[in-house]
Amino acid sequence: MSDQGSLRSTLHQRGMRMTPQRQLVLDAVRELGHATPEQVCKKVQETAPTINITTIYRALDLLEQLGLVRHTHLGHGAPTYSAEEHEHVHLACHRCGRIDEVATETMDDLAERLRREHGFALDATHLALSGTCRECQEADIG
Repeated sequence: MSDQGSLRSTLHQRGMRMTPQRQLVLDAVRELGHATPEQVCKKVQETAPTINITTIYRALDLLEQLGLVRHTHLGHGAPTYSAEEHEHVHLACHRCGRIDEVATETMDDLAERLRREHGFALDATHLALSGTCRECQEADIG
């Protein structure tokens, strides 16, 4: 089934209808990789200039409820959205704002320890860690 057909089917099963705006928002998130609602809006407006930010927020909320996108807070600004299959841990430098990505497997030891000691199942696919990147640390030393 096509991506659009899958979204249409999921919406139909929940008593909702497929709209071009919802598909445009999903397509924009997938194309951008990580994007704030404002970035998604700008991308969607390239094709549909009359769509406003309120429509974008509503579509993102619905798409997240459907499990097609997820949001992550990478700092103090707006959340960023990415497609569900886009899984990695974000490393956010609180000094320069740089965002790096590492494989979710990087968190395996911590996830196992949390499970063993606290009975907690870590979802590392939806995680951002704040700290200081190598370049900012080296600037402090040098």
